Order: sequence, then structure tokens, then C-alpha cells
Amino acid sequence: MTTAPPTDTDESPHRTESAPSPGGRALLRPLILRLHFYAGVLVAPFLLVAATTGFLYAGSFQAEKILYADEMTVPEVGDTRLPISEQVEAAREAHPEGAVATVRTSAQDDETTRVMLAGVPGIDEGKTLAVFVDPYTGQVRGALEQYGSTGALPLRTWIDEFHRDLHLGETGRLYSELAASWLWLIAAGGLVLWFSRRRALRKVRGTGGRRRTLGLHGTVGAWAAIGFLFLSATGLTWSTYAGANIGELRTSLGHSTPSISATAGGDHGGHGAAAGSGGTAEHGVGLDKVLAAARAEGLGDPVEIVPPADASSAYVVRQVQRSWPEKQDSVAVDPSTGEVTDVLRFADYPLLAKLTRWGIDLHTGILFGLVNQLALMLVALSLIVLILLGYRMWWQRGRGSAFGRPVPRGAWAKVPPQILVPLLAVTAVVGYFLPLLGVPLAAFIAVDVVLGEIAHRRGRRTPGAPAGTGGRPGRP
Repeated sequence: MTTAPPTDTDESPHRTESAPSPGGRALLRPLILRLHFYAGVLVAPFLLVAATTGFLYAGSFQAEKILYADEMTVPEVGDTRLPISEQVEAAREAHPEGAVATVRTSAQDDETTRVMLAGVPGIDEGKTLAVFVDPYTGQVRGALEQYGSTGALPLRTWIDEFHRDLHLGETGRLYSELAASWLWLIAAGGLVLWFSRRRALRKVRGTGGRRRTLGLHGTVGAWAAIGFLFLSATGLTWSTYAGANIGELRTSLGHSTPSISATAGGDHGGHGAAAGSGGTAEHGVGLDKVLAAARAEGLGDPVEIVPPADASSAYVVRQVQRSWPEKQDSVAVDPSTGEVTDVLRFADYPLLAKLTRWGIDLHTGILFGLVNQLALMLVALSLIVLILLGYRMWWQRGRGSAFGRPVPRGAWAKVPPQILVPLLAVTAVVGYFLPLLGVPLAAFIAVDVVLGEIAHRRGRRTPGAPAGTGGRPGRP
């Protein structure tokens, strides 16, 4: 449903309908069919890469637990844990290079504590060296490069970056934004086509060839459409251009994600603390009292402690559990007194900020753990199957010797102005907020109009050529 759509003769926009006066949906169907076909053919390669790498990313969580089991878990669960300051001291003795950026306590009894070091030679910018410490014995279990707030280790980081930007940096992010910008439109168009043809699809069950491929394509796409729409919407929230527009919209509505004040003394006009001060992370009252103050405010494990950025900053302790139920509260603690100077509860987040957090965590397979990851793998696999079925239908339409002809032109001309004008207005607004949808769509329309005009003029010079039918010359 998300790639090359049905283009058989019974799907032609020039087919004679039994109803003398087709409604708006019937008039729009040829246009949707043409857009679905071309978008599927041209965008499908990007979607195929995104789906394949997304499938691998969803599986990387469990693979990471197996590959890095020695670092992430302890050989034996003890009775009591060492103070957090002693665990950090053990990590610093093993790795004196760099400075302590954050300290993350374990969520489970058999997990290690992570001490993240910034500015370590050989570690890429934006990443830290995670030192894994047995919280019961103080033994250092190993050290690995870590990326992001989800604690991604090398395997998951590599797959994540491949999924996001093909390891090409900011330029590469355009591919994933292009895929996300078009996925919802292709999926929605496929749903319209499927529902408009559901009776005919029932009749072709059991038949072979292209009709069978069409039936399977439509059925799988209809079942997976909600997943596609969700992945598209959530993927756009942190994309380069659409994400910036969505962020501006949230800010204008007063629903941006709040940040805790990290200014010592309780000045609530500040912003989140920057990580990476002091080599040992011990400032003022020290880590143990800071953690105790956070515990007194109800912050349970796992928490992440961020040392003060400078002399006027406070410690920031925040919960980092993104699996359900989420723990996202945070506090600021004055390093000179050990008193809590600011508290930020996830329950107090604006609605859109909460939805964004939940959506991203669900998109990345964190919110519901293994079940979430298996669901993402199923949706990604469905998309891969649909793309292959779409190209197979296109091939079958050419009788197996060549790809079939495209959907005939003439769809725009058949839509009445009272429907077409509002549709173009909505398209322009959506294209503005999603530029990697709007710009390619505008280019496609412009090229299609030019090619249609050329074909129309050639058709007039060819006696007996039926303009606008069967892929032959005709106006777009």
C-alpha cells in the first residue's frame, strides 16, 4: 500500500464508472492513485533504507545486552551498595583522563553504575567514555564509548547513526526526513485506495499473478497503516527542518519542554546545566549528599547526576527511566548547602511536551521495552514487504519483461475547481511546514505538467492518437 499502487486497466482514472455523477471521493481517486504510484516509485528507495535500518535498530537493544553483558551487568548481586562517591573514585582511578560529565545509577540490582567522562582523547565530540563500575565491589567492569541520553553503546550508536543520517552527518539527515515526510502521505493515500477497492479486492482473492500481489499489498498495508502514520509523525518531531517548525509551533502555543534551573541559590531564570565540569565531579557537599537530597524528593533509580558547570551552578539530578511507567522528574541541588533549589516534575509538563516525549520513546523502542521493539520490527518488516510487492506489481504490469507504464495523466483536469483549489491550499500549507514534502512535490508537479504538455503536442501531430489514455499523450 505504500509503494507502487494498482495500475491495471480497472484502476485507470479513465475507467467508465457505473454512477453517472461520481462524488468527490471518486473524482479524487485518480489523482490519489497517480500520486501514490509516483511517490511510491520515487520515494520507496529511501523508505526501504529507513525501514531496514529501523528494523536493525529495534533489534539492537537486545543485541547490546548480549554483546556488552560483561560491562553492563555484575557477576554477583551484593547486599549493600558502595556510596556513589566511592564508585566514581574507582572509575577515575581506572580512567583519570577527561572530566566527569554525568554519573548514572543502575536501574536493576544486577546492573553496573555508569560514570561518563567527557573530553577523553580518542572519543568523538558529542560522545562520552562510559566507565562501568560494580556498585557492590567498586570493580571496574570495562569502558565503552556512549552516545545520547538513552545510553547507546557502540553497536546501537552505529546503527542509530546509519538509520538517522547514513553516517553522512547533517546532509545525510535529509534522507530520513524525506522518508518521514512522505510516509504518512503514501500510507494515507494507500488507505483511501484500499477502502475504495475493498469489494473488488475480496473478489480477486485466490487468483494469481498481479491481482494476487495487489490484494496482498493492500491488505498488509491496511493493517500496518497506523504504524506508518505514527512513525512518520514522531520521526518528524526531531528532523532538521520539519522538527524546527514543529518546535516553533509548540513554543508559540506555550507547550515547549521546560528545563530546570541549574543556578545555585534558586534563581529560577536559568537553564539546564552543561555537563563536563571538574575531573572528579565532587563539588561542595559532594555526590553522596546530593544524591540523598534527590532521594528525599522522591527520585528513585535510575538517576543521572550532572556536576555543576561552573561556580554559580548547581548539581542537577534527573530520573532517566523512559520505559513505562516513565520517571522523568529532576531536581537542582546547591553544592554549598546540599539543599534542593528547584524541582521539575514530569507531571507538570505541558501536554504537547509529554506527547512528544512519549512519541519519541515509543518510536525508538524504549517506552514498552521488548514488546515495543518487537512491534517496531514488525512494522518495519511490513514496510519492506510492501515496497517489494509494489515494485513487483509494477514489473508484473509489464508482463514480466519490463516495468509497466505509469498511471495515465488527466487526473488534475477531472477534479472540479471547488475541490482542487482548497486541496492546493492545504497542500501548500503542509508543504511549508514539511519542506521535504513540499519542495519535491512542487518539482514533481512542474515536471509532470511540462511532460504532459509535450506529450499533448506530440499527440496532436500524430493522427489517431487517443490523447490522455493508456499512458499515451495527454494533458496532466
